[in-house]
Amino acid sequence: MKVRAHVLVKGIVQGVFFRANMKRVAEEAGVSGWVRNLPDGETVEAVLEGDREAVDRVICWSMHGPPMAVVREVRVSFEDYRGEYKGFRIVY
Repeated sequence: MKVRAHVLVKGIVQGVFFRANMKRVAEEAGVSGWVRNLPDGETVEAVLEGDREAVDRVICWSMHGPPMAVVREVRVSFEDYRGEYKGFRIVY
């Protein structure tokens, strides 16, 4: 089953290679979409599309992130799958 998840990760998640590591994890899982920093300085936003199990794997990873991250909150909302992305990218 294909799913789409909108994810917000709050904490010390900017400046700790969160986006680059999420990109690697997503690509390894076969998940497409994007990730970006939000201007508040403490939130990373991502859209993930792919098989439910693969998307869940990326969401689980985002609950702790890379070694220097301190994740305080993860919000996930599932949306209708659109299949609009090819690959996974970091948005600046």
